[in-house]
Amino acid sequence: MTNDDVEVLHEGKYLGLYRRGNWEFALRPQAAVCATILPLTDAGEVVLVEQFRVPMQCRVIEVPAGLVGDEPEFEGETVADCAARELLEETGFRAGKMIELIASPTSAGMTPEVTHMFAATGIVREHAGGGVDGEDIQVHVVPVAELNQFLADQQAAGHAIDFKIHASMYQAGVLGLLGVS
Repeated sequence: MTNDDVEVLHEGKYLGLYRRGNWEFALRPQAAVCATILPLTDAGEVVLVEQFRVPMQCRVIEVPAGLVGDEPEFEGETVADCAARELLEETGFRAGKMIELIASPTSAGMTPEVTHMFAATGIVREHAGGGVDGEDIQVHVVPVAELNQFLADQQAAGHAIDFKIHASMYQAGVLGLLGVS
């Protein structure tokens, strides 16, 4: 943090705790912008990822996502470039087109982080996915028409469901990207 009015309470490898005035908040020391991707196949499917999340202590069903410029080799990359890179790393799909859906605070009372949600269309599978650096990501390709049942089944099995799936699907629907009625 570079603001003079911010007091550093603690900084770890992945997360920092700060105070501005009487308000405490969290921020990732390496990045304050996140990119998420709603991958849509030409066959009317959505591609989701599943991974164990330590803070939740369970597996979470999510849209692919990543932090913008959080590693030295990606310093200066655009949000759209980060989204395309994370999509390929996590799912094995390359985007034909990236369409920004919305940018919004991730959790405005807790962090100044902003999440940029994209839809990826014209996607082509290049490899199995699974992430990098020891990530254990499972890829799910789900017909859009079966998404609600898939998510209900995953929740019943003890998985958490990330709200960004619903937000992305809504925005994609508003833009007419889902190809279903």
